[in-house]
Amino acid sequence: MELFPHDSLVTAGGTPFSCALPVRKEKYRVHLLALGDVGSTLAMGLRLMGGDVIETLGICDLRENVPQRWEFELNQIAPPGENRFPPVEIVDIDNIFGCDVFLFCASRFVPDTAVKNGDVRMAQYELNRPLAASYGRMAREKGYKGLFCVVSDPVDPLCRAALLESNTNEEGALDGKGLSVCQVRGFGLGVMNARAAYYAKKETKFASFLTDGRSFGPHGEGLIIANSISDYDDALSRELTEKTKRANLEMRGLGYKPYVAPALSSGTLSLLACLRGEWHCSSVFLDGVFFGIRNRLTAEGCEMEQLELPERLAERIRETIAGLKGIS
Repeated sequence: MELFPHDSLVTAGGTPFSCALPVRKEKYRVHLLALGDVGSTLAMGLRLMGGDVIETLGICDLRENVPQRWEFELNQIAPPGENRFPPVEIVDIDNIFGCDVFLFCASRFVPDTAVKNGDVRMAQYELNRPLAASYGRMAREKGYKGLFCVVSDPVDPLCRAALLESNTNEEGALDGKGLSVCQVRGFGLGVMNARAAYYAKKETKFASFLTDGRSFGPHGEGLIIANSISDYDDALSRELTEKTKRANLEMRGLGYKPYVAPALSSGTLSLLACLRGEWHCSSVFLDGVFFGIRNRLTAEGCEMEQLELPERLAERIRETIAGLKGIS
């Protein structure tokens, strides 16, 4: 199986979407919405590591004094010599789309440390979907042409909600006049890939992942870890997948929220690789859903890694895509 034909990118349920590319620049104006645990950690990472591709980092939070706190803190992160870090500025909600890259980190529900089982990400979907959809509508109203990046959980369904809402007119019909499929992407797979590598370094039976493994699919249920592309072992891959999926619950078992690695691996490091045109893990529009895969953003659009996959792995991918289509 070849992964994936490029012409699978442009429709959902027979409705065409625009493939207009976001503006490519040497440096980008980045606006980040919501400075909770993930958003503030992501902002720290972008301030420290994004000076080569970020012109300014705008921050927005609707809670009193939160953006003021982080503008104060972030702009005081500086080396003793020349400061090449991007400046941080407060942005009000009316100007949140006055940027090249919009980072959606908002959430109406984040499970506390008492939650130690189940897929806590999907528990967030019911409340976070309308929130993501509202910013999809706002992007449409503003005629936004930059990248719309979802970091909040569950990443992949929220990407789809934002895309669909932005392309829905006042009569409730999809018209393809909102965000393009190339503008929207989700940042959740990066930490899953990093977690799989973490376990592969600890247990020698998973070591092949470090040189020939891959991660596919959503940040949560439906995740697919392949121990190796050239020497795929289905049982071993499923075992590594389960360990990776449950890593967040392992942290919750220690009494802490699992947000640092996601904010930096899925957020900061993956986003900066994307802006630099480098290979990274993120979710792109595929066959009507958003699906995590190794890809890069080029002047011609989204280039997805093309692989010849063993049939058992291909079947896992088809099952995940079918499952994502069932999330409304």
